[in-house]
This record gives sequence, C-alpha cells and structure tokens, in this order.
Amino acid sequence: MTSAHLTIDPHFIVGPVNRRLFGSFVEHLGRCVYDGIYEPGHATADEHGYRGDVIELVRELGVSTIRYPGGNFVSGYRWEDGVGPRDQRPRRLDLAWHSTETNQVGLDEFAVWSKKVGSELMYAVNLGTRGVQEALDVLEYANIRSGTALSDRRVANGAPEPHDIRMWCLGNEMDGPWQLGHGTARDYAELASKTARAMRQVDPDLELVVCGSSGAQMPTFGTWERVVLEETYDDIDFISCHAYYEPHEGDYDSFLASAVNMDRFIDSVVATADHVKAVRGSDKSINISFDEWNVWYQSRYNEVDRITSVDDWPVAPRLLEDSYSVVDAVVFGNLLISLIRHSDRVTAASLAQLVNVIAPIMTEPGGPAWRQTTFFPFAVTSRLARGVSLELKLDCPTYDTGSYGQVPVVDAVATFDEESGETSVFLVNRSMDEHVAIDIDVRMLGDVSLSEVRSLHDEDMHAANTLQDPDRVRLRGNDTARLRDGTVALSLPPVSWTALTLVTP
Repeated sequence: MTSAHLTIDPHFIVGPVNRRLFGSFVEHLGRCVYDGIYEPGHATADEHGYRGDVIELVRELGVSTIRYPGGNFVSGYRWEDGVGPRDQRPRRLDLAWHSTETNQVGLDEFAVWSKKVGSELMYAVNLGTRGVQEALDVLEYANIRSGTALSDRRVANGAPEPHDIRMWCLGNEMDGPWQLGHGTARDYAELASKTARAMRQVDPDLELVVCGSSGAQMPTFGTWERVVLEETYDDIDFISCHAYYEPHEGDYDSFLASAVNMDRFIDSVVATADHVKAVRGSDKSINISFDEWNVWYQSRYNEVDRITSVDDWPVAPRLLEDSYSVVDAVVFGNLLISLIRHSDRVTAASLAQLVNVIAPIMTEPGGPAWRQTTFFPFAVTSRLARGVSLELKLDCPTYDTGSYGQVPVVDAVATFDEESGETSVFLVNRSMDEHVAIDIDVRMLGDVSLSEVRSLHDEDMHAANTLQDPDRVRLRGNDTARLRDGTVALSLPPVSWTALTLVTP
C-alpha cells in the first residue's frame, strides 16, 4: 500500500474562503432553464412554474451565487425580450446553441427563483451584439428603486423591489472566435472599459468582471489577459477564467491530474494581473472569478448533439447532458480543492452548469430529479469549507502522466474556521489501483476529535447515477479513520474523494 503524510498548522493561512467560491451557472441552453428549473406542468411546480424538487436539491447543493443568463447565449440576448407579460414576449433565434428561445423566463423570474434557492444573482451583460447603452438599461431596470422609465417598468411588471444585483460580468468569452461579436483583445477591452465606467456612474460600488481567456489552451492566452487588463485595470474588480476537462483517448492518469492544469492556469493569470499592477504602480489587486469550470465531454457534443440545419431551431433540446461517473466526480472534487487552495486570489467561482446541462442535478420532464455523482463533493465542500484555507505540507509519491509529467498521487486542501473550531480536510487519491495509507499530523490544532469522514468511490470507477438507478453512487462513511496521539490515520481507496472534519470539544 502507498503511504503519504500531511501536516496541518492553522497558523499558515492562504486566505479566507469566500462563499462565492461555491457559485453555479444557469444559461439559456438546452434544458437548463426549461424542463430544468422551470416546468409549470410538473407535479412539484409552485405557483410560478418552478420545480419544487429542483429547488430542494439546489438548496442541498449549497449554491451561493448563480451566474445568469449566459454563457454564449448572452452575446445575442436582448434582455428586454424576457420581461413584461409572458403572452407578449417574442420568440427569438438563439444563435449560440441553434435553438429557439421562448423568453418565458427572464430577469424578473430568475431573480424570484434565485431568492427561493437562497442564492445571489450574478448577471452577465451582452457585449457581443450590444454595448454601453443596453448595459445601462438593464442596470437601471434591475437596480434603481423607481422613478425612471425602466425602473417603473420593472415595478409595473410585478417586481416592486430592486433586484440589487451587485456582481456583473462584462460579456462572455470574448476571446473565442465562436462568440458573437468576437474581436481583438484591444477592441473588447475598450468596450468593456467604457461599459464599466458608465455603469459605475450609476453605482460606483458594483463589482465588475472582465473577460479573461476561455481556456489556457487558447492561442491568445496570456496576451489577452495582459492587453485587457492594461485597458480596464482601474475599472474592474475581477478577471474571469474558464476551464473544462475530459479524458482524452483513455488517458485517465492525466485526467485524474486535471487540477494540476487548473493550478497552473490560476497561477499564470495571477502573475499576469500582478505584472500589470506592478507596471502601473497600482495598490489595487485584481482577483479571479473562475466563473465556468467543470468536467465536460466536449468531444461527445461535437460528435452527436450539435444542431446545424437552418430549418431546425428546437425549443429546449437535450444538449450537453453528460452522465457523470465516479472518476468524473473525483476529478471534479479535485478541481474544488484547487479553487480553495487559491482562495487568496480566486474569490468567486461558478460551476457550469446547474441543472441538466453538464450539471450535478438532472431532471426528466414530468418525472423525477436526481443527483449526479458530482453533486456530492460540491454539496459537502460547500457545507464544510469555512473560515480560511491553510497552506499544507504534503509528502507522497508521484506518478507519471502524459499531459503533466510527474504529479502527486494524493492532493489535499484544508480549511480552518476559528469561530466554530472546525477543521475540514479534502483529499483525493489519483491512483487507479492502489489504496493510499495517509497519516495527518493535527497536533497544532490542539485537542480535537473526528466528527465526519466520508468518501466517494466505487469498485467500478465508471459507475454513474441514472434515471433508472438514481442512487447507484453515493457517499460512504470511511471507517478506516483513526485519531490517536495527534495523528489521523486513514486509507484512501483508489480513485476516491474524501472529506473529513475535526472539531474542538
């Protein structure tokens, strides 16, 4: 059996764990909105048409913020189509996903739903086919109490209180040639800067996110960040990162080490932002909003789901409905570890997406909703990761990967909450065939006891939860854990994610 050693000391702090790290993303894409969160004819639907079973699962998931309404969708979206009487809302072509948008759910409806699930609404404005004026219009509609044409329109539409949206994304993936309105970094930066300055004339305390690269593999990565930040540095608070992972040609050794790539991505963007800071002589630091991340089998979409016929524009088609396995969930849990490890600079993140579309929650029209394997690490981490992230000392063997070279077999992060006295540790075993016996030195935590130890693993790493078998994969108590003389000893099964909590009596 492979062995590893981890040392935890609450004096070595990375940074506070911002609750916005546990955000998600709802885009008008496939069945995320329609048949996902909104299905008026469903047996659990409330008076607004929202599925009650989905609401309960989102609450259980512990989602803090929700980015809306896109995504690629937003770059062709006219926000005013989605407000006012439903029977007067136009149907539009959605060029991003080759679908028909009915506009039966818009800003007001989504704001109501966000409150129901206890999440903060994070809004993206269209800087693809629109610009400064439209951003000002939706800001006025959403956030001004009353007394103007647009704020009074919101009141007349049944929303007397402002939505008070604090966090705004200035477009989406504008570095991508697939994006409506795509241009050069300089073109986008000038528009984003103008939009940001205009929005701050309405409310100087808004939190604004500028588009970074839609992946570290983009040919403009690095240069894009530098050019955009040189133009917008004084106008914005965050730069975005997007990253998706899948196994390539059966290389699960590299896939299980995907968090290594995320770590490098984050470190590179931080270095670029701090370079611009140094050149400008600024006292301000730009943080990261990692507002799209997940396991996504993009190769499946390219081969099967893509709709191209000029005569076929379906409403809420089944798109990107990946079924997630145990190995996917372990990689997913490791990506959460990476985000928490960088909590000093990654202060917001959005799991893409929330329901049906590459999502932890799946639904069947007129039928049940169920938890995918990825649901479990997110829900547990959101609940347990409180206080501050700690800098750890981890000693363990490495293994060879085709994509990232030598990487540690084990990865881990810990959080410490001084107020509650709880320390939570999150670990993954990347080995596909060996248990890892790990000793965790917790002497610096003082007198503690084990409160909770659970692992996600299965003899079949490809096992998944489905409509036919929604409870095939679940969390299990890890009964190997022992605390003695200031050391926690436990066994990590192959291809597993584990969470344990220590409490001060």
